[in-house]
Amino acid sequence: MQRFVERHVPAVTGLLTVVSLALVFAAALRVVPAGALPRAPDAVLSAIPHLNAVISVVAFGVVGASWRAIRRGDVERHRKGMLAGVVLFAAFLVMYLYRVALLGPSEFTGPAAVEQFVYYPVLGIHILLAVVCIPLLYYVLLLGLTRPVSDLSATNHPKVGRVAAALWMTSFALGVVVYLMLYLF
Repeated sequence: MQRFVERHVPAVTGLLTVVSLALVFAAALRVVPAGALPRAPDAVLSAIPHLNAVISVVAFGVVGASWRAIRRGDVERHRKGMLAGVVLFAAFLVMYLYRVALLGPSEFTGPAAVEQFVYYPVLGIHILLAVVCIPLLYYVLLLGLTRPVSDLSATNHPKVGRVAAALWMTSFALGVVVYLMLYLF
């Protein structure tokens, strides 16, 4: 399987991206009937946004530290950190999509002008960056997992990885801003 993936990284990236985005949009558009999912207690559902905000802050720090690690040549720390970032992102996404599939998106309760001119633009950019990051993250992850470290510099991993990390960190940061606007301000 690894050899297949190694030879077909762009195709596997495309397939994983399509499947991932289909799951994301199915949950976000509530295609899956809420009754088809097991329902967690209300306290758990209420805690998910707060837990996801913490995960986002931690993931931002982990990805930033991993980026610095590779700039210093610490490949092992970079690899472990980026894998941890992917796990944090997956945990965030599973919890977010589960809650959205059951309850729908959270409503902005602030002033209409703030909603229109601040909240929606920030939310839109956050979502756009998150969607754009998915194929980039799969691509660099697959390259990183299927190639020897010594060969990665000859691939697009460093170039695409820099773009992916910057967009990913920006998306995490904007997600925290969205959380603050929904739950604290």
